[in-house]
Amino acid sequence: MYSAILFLPLIGFLIAGLFGRAIGAKASEYITSGLLIVAALLSWITFFGFWLGGSELQVVDLFRWINAGDLKVSWSIRVDTLTAVMLIVVTTVSAVVHVYSIGYMHHDPHRPRFFAYLSLFTFAMLSLVTADNLLQMFFGWEGVGLASYLLIGFWYQKPSANAAAMKAFVVNRVGDFGFALGIFGVFYLFQSIDFTTIFNDAPSFIQEHGEVMTFLGYHLDPHAAMTVVCLLLFMGAMGKSAQFLLHTWLPDAMEGPTPVSALIHAATMVTAGVFMVARLSPLMELSHTALTVIVFFGATTAFFAATIGLVQNDIKRVIAYSTCSQLGYMFVALGVGAYSIGIFHLFTHAFFKALLFLCAGSVIHSVSDEQDMRKMGGLRKHIPITYWTMMIGTLALTGVGIPFTHIGFAGFISKDAIIEAAFAGSTGEHANPMALYGFWMTVIAAALTSFYSWRLTFMTFHGKPRASVDVMKHVHESPLVMTVPLFILSIGAALAGMVFYGSFYGEGYAEFWKGALFTGETNHVLHAMHDVPGWVTVSPFVMMVLGFLVAYQFYVRSPEMPKQLAERHSGLYQFLLNKWYFDELYNFIFVRPAMWLGRVLWKKGDGTVIDGYGPNGVAARVQNLTDWVVRLQTGYLYHYAFAMLIGVAALITWSMFTGAGTGGGAH
Repeated sequence: MYSAILFLPLIGFLIAGLFGRAIGAKASEYITSGLLIVAALLSWITFFGFWLGGSELQVVDLFRWINAGDLKVSWSIRVDTLTAVMLIVVTTVSAVVHVYSIGYMHHDPHRPRFFAYLSLFTFAMLSLVTADNLLQMFFGWEGVGLASYLLIGFWYQKPSANAAAMKAFVVNRVGDFGFALGIFGVFYLFQSIDFTTIFNDAPSFIQEHGEVMTFLGYHLDPHAAMTVVCLLLFMGAMGKSAQFLLHTWLPDAMEGPTPVSALIHAATMVTAGVFMVARLSPLMELSHTALTVIVFFGATTAFFAATIGLVQNDIKRVIAYSTCSQLGYMFVALGVGAYSIGIFHLFTHAFFKALLFLCAGSVIHSVSDEQDMRKMGGLRKHIPITYWTMMIGTLALTGVGIPFTHIGFAGFISKDAIIEAAFAGSTGEHANPMALYGFWMTVIAAALTSFYSWRLTFMTFHGKPRASVDVMKHVHESPLVMTVPLFILSIGAALAGMVFYGSFYGEGYAEFWKGALFTGETNHVLHAMHDVPGWVTVSPFVMMVLGFLVAYQFYVRSPEMPKQLAERHSGLYQFLLNKWYFDELYNFIFVRPAMWLGRVLWKKGDGTVIDGYGPNGVAARVQNLTDWVVRLQTGYLYHYAFAMLIGVAALITWSMFTGAGTGGGAH
């Protein structure tokens, strides 16, 4: 069954990719979607096996992969609770995205290629989450990078799509470089990249004394070596999960078709970094410095991305920055040691974020491919199914629920738990120095999240229509093939938190996880959460209400206020609208110097030096020599006779001198 979950998407990719033209677009759509639905059903069966308490960790060896010296790597499928959770996230969202795409992409002439790429993306992510060693994880890691490049740049005729795909690929290479170095470091320290071996040896390794590794000229003891390795691994997570400083590729990924955005931002690529840190939690827990860094970047990302989301006008970019911010929340939870809560938010977030993206796609589909919210408005009555499902996604994202209970939408339960965990992580003897910073940043981000989410809803669906009369005439609800996936995701966005919170971090925590995540004595956060003050528990709810009220005032009661505020604070508005000028900064620091260096090496190094003194120089000298030799070949007999006489005279002269010298020597 586990092999089927992993390889069914690969089969779909091969069929649609190799034979798509022969079997046609319809067959490609139905085959790839059908295989993903089967994989999703098998994944839910696997998950329920762990949820109901009957399943244990299983490792299924498929084949021996690499055997080189001390490095012995098998391709194996590791199935534990963490894998089971990721399987349902990946396959469920991918299945609904496949089905949704049948309607969304029905005008596109290249549908077989699109569905092949979707299935390849899913297979790569499944390879990553079922990995039993770091090399297999890296294979899946690079696979989702490749698939994201193909999907973001799917409409390759658009220069902006090509640029966005390249940007995602290049920025991720920066993180992947760190991840690769981290894998090398793990192998150097443990002589293995197998998870079971690493996790068993790590606690005793940290108790060793003396130097164990040299890095950049520094001699490192076990604690320092572990910190360096964990930070390198986290560098990979920063790239894939678009954390602060390596986030710039994420909003540009909107250049791909909307179903791609749902798949990348909800279930596959961006969750890979969160999953990797959670999977390696036994290692991460051995470096409190690394955990502190993780909290700092997570909290900064949560706040930073939310501020940019406040002013974006592209409906998909608002949701993209929301994804970036929510990933920051997940890393805050991981950094304070609440690994299960971070994965719980990953789990719930997948449903409501995929729902929001697909609803945005339904809106774009209905208004003739328009994405600017300033040209929408008044759509509530025209597309009611999209409106109400998007409302459910918004309620889940903003965290609507009843404080001090576990009654509420999915985001209310998982996001509020992260905020409580961040506060709890700042107390006790194992307190994280950055936990309080994480708490305040996530609380402020909760208010910003509420504001930009309701801003999106009010600008898109409420008020007077701002689209042209011709566009409004053609506004229509999406077909069933697109709305049924919205209903399915709405169920998860509404109920996933209430149904599963007990297993993820409540009373059934230990029985559910069965050691899939770090559960040592230093993981005190889940216990400390029960003792957080009441104002901490209610703070995200207050922030959510505050954000809603401000958005209602701005975009329903007084729609002229946002423009007045932007004009009054034009500097701040431009700063946020231009995304803190990170693109311009990176262009100045990295891109322009690299382009200048490239031109110098091309024109001067390659053109002048290498070609000038190398092949071109040699060719020019040969040409000059042949030109000179050619001039000797005049065709006149007396020239040749004259040359021969000179030659004879020179030969006689040489013979006389050499002969005289020899004779004199003998005499």
